[in-house]
Amino acid sequence: MNSTMSRSILALLSGAVFAVGLGVAGMLNPANVRGFLDILGEWKPALMFVMAGAIAVYAIANQMLWRMKKPLLDADWNHLPRPGFDFPMQAKLGAVLFGVGWGMAGFCPGPAIVSLASLNPSVVIFTAAMLAGFYIFAVYERFKHARAR
Repeated sequence: MNSTMSRSILALLSGAVFAVGLGVAGMLNPANVRGFLDILGEWKPALMFVMAGAIAVYAIANQMLWRMKKPLLDADWNHLPRPGFDFPMQAKLGAVLFGVGWGMAGFCPGPAIVSLASLNPSVVIFTAAMLAGFYIFAVYERFKHARAR
């Protein structure tokens, strides 16, 4: 099996596990997400444990990956960002918009994409708007880099 096929199969399996995890954790239900964010009302802390579990898994996997001499399905690590923070103003604005959108819609990108299977009109509209935002950002970045040259 070639490297591209192996990476594709691994990506598909990872996405499937992620989707099942989102469903089991209740992250596909916008009411649960809004309840978690409503700290002054009827707060639902259950998603805090989901996030803590995700952070723990990431921390362990990240430490294991950085100790590896070479990735399993690639030639080297050169294309990965080094640990550290690079937080320009656009990233801060993006984080604020992400949080506001998450709070209003009850979805973030992963659960929205998984929930597309429901064909719920609000999910379809949210995902279309999210993809439009991704596209606008990509056009902005290309324009910004073209002007810098």
